[in-house]
Amino acid sequence: MILLNPVVLSVIVLAGLCLVKIPVFFSLIIAAIVAGVTSGIPIDETMKLLVGGMGANSDTALSYILLGALAYCINKSGAAEVMARQIGKLIRGNKFILAIIVMLFAVVAETFIPIHIAFIPILIPPLLGLMNKMKVDRRMLSISFGFGLKAPYITLPIAYGAIFHELIITSFKKAGLSINGSMVISTNWIIALIMAIGVTIGVIIFSRDREYKTISGVVAGESEVKGEVKTDKNHWLILIAGVITVAVQILTKSLPLGALCGLIFIVLTGVIKFNDIQDMLDGGIHMMGFIAFVMLLAAGYANVITNSGAIDRIVESAAGVLGGSKLISSYVMILLGLLVTLGIGTSFGTVPIISAIYVPLAMKLGFSPSATILLVTIAAVCGDAGSPASDTTLGPTAGLGVDKQHDHIRDTCIPQIIFIGLPLIVVGGFITQFL
Repeated sequence: MILLNPVVLSVIVLAGLCLVKIPVFFSLIIAAIVAGVTSGIPIDETMKLLVGGMGANSDTALSYILLGALAYCINKSGAAEVMARQIGKLIRGNKFILAIIVMLFAVVAETFIPIHIAFIPILIPPLLGLMNKMKVDRRMLSISFGFGLKAPYITLPIAYGAIFHELIITSFKKAGLSINGSMVISTNWIIALIMAIGVTIGVIIFSRDREYKTISGVVAGESEVKGEVKTDKNHWLILIAGVITVAVQILTKSLPLGALCGLIFIVLTGVIKFNDIQDMLDGGIHMMGFIAFVMLLAAGYANVITNSGAIDRIVESAAGVLGGSKLISSYVMILLGLLVTLGIGTSFGTVPIISAIYVPLAMKLGFSPSATILLVTIAAVCGDAGSPASDTTLGPTAGLGVDKQHDHIRDTCIPQIIFIGLPLIVVGGFITQFL
């Protein structure tokens, strides 16, 4: 029975614990133990697999800590207030313009300035006072972030997209199906279009007023975007540090090294005094440390379920009820991928796992290469946008929840599942029949 499968049980446990407000950190550990023990792995061996697998996301975790330190420096210099004031002038009290700006920032952070979610703790806290005055429902922004963070790498082979597209091509080749980059691009724009429609509906629904309290002293400059904020030398130096970070990352293909070079430049130019380096690091850990550790645990969880053999068993169980219907098969495969991704928390980590199983199965059922690409990508992505352990949800919550008025599950995860994941499942599964 599929419901008794260790992967399904662990995901149910993970979701249930998060819903009753158990921190994601502890929920992931417990879910990993459930997955291991119910699949017959002794608890001590399960913990070894959990800890041993954490290294898979070590590069990402280090990147977040260093980029968090860079974000701290931007806040410390007052550059965040300058940026927030300019945004305040642009939106002129219009919630829809704010949502569009959030999406554009996220798109840029995934492509041309690939800092991923590190910009969110920089951009959002100084705007919270203004957002509260406008009575902006923060769920509108959580789904806007979700779209902006995911659509670029799904559709464009730039920065993170280059990694994701190559991952799909490589995983398919290992599974016995040769595809090329143009096939991925020509297929995955459909996913972005479905997401855009779902997010547009969500933005309209969440455009209604919602009351929040303006809490002073949460972070520097958070109360309201008002008064004149002058640009000084430090602000320009911070901008140059950002350019250095991006340039080094592109040249060396190492985001941690890029962030480190940016931070060294900030210290050498005196934006942050030498004696304040520890404060800078502490600030980075405070901003992004939690996300970094959750990403490490997510990699450990993935290692547990991969070694448990439960993914193979769940697909075998599903294959027995698929029959000859391609429509039913597409929905079953997407839903199974959703379950896997909800636990792992990253579409990048899910693609190699499900490709090994889905590609041969899809070929046997008569799906075209384009339909198979669509199936695998949707299965990987729809759980990522909504997983409690995903950086696509953790990032928005890190910015929108600094005053403790934005709940990670109810205000970020569930809205993303409803307006990004659900449309992908319903519409995407149907479209595969015509590719």
